[in-house]
Amino acid sequence: MNPHEQTINRFYESFRSLDAEGMCACYHPDIVFSDPVFGVLSGKEAMGMWRMLCARAKELKISFSGVKAEGANGSAHWEAHYIFSQTGRSVHNAIDASFTFQDDKIVRHVDRFNLWKWTRMALGPAGVLLGWTPVVRVKVRKEARRGLEAFLKERR
Repeated sequence: MNPHEQTINRFYESFRSLDAEGMCACYHPDIVFSDPVFGVLSGKEAMGMWRMLCARAKELKISFSGVKAEGANGSAHWEAHYIFSQTGRSVHNAIDASFTFQDDKIVRHVDRFNLWKWTRMALGPAGVLLGWTPVVRVKVRKEARRGLEAFLKERR
């Protein structure tokens, strides 16, 4: 296993243990993270997101596979089973992640998953009916950002 594959493994092993500081240690200070829920987060916001998710996790189970890295790029598939705190609904999210490395740290992390599938699980009937619409997608992102901002404000 090359050093970048080891970093990806360490990142997800830390997540599995709800060790947000271990996850953040894998990130470069100039990290740029993106996913369909939070959008683009940089630096402390990206690290704060993982801290928030670990702190608020309910019945979280993480699995990962297919860790690969070559040169400055890497990838992995990971899955999360958890209870969505806002609705109490069970979610099983399957995510494909890509990574770019700089100075042996993750400097870019992109998580891709089906947001409509996620809204159906997390939001229930409203997600089934409207989760595919831009209105719901924008609302989900605003709520996620609002939660992150409140979490970061609490920690200052």
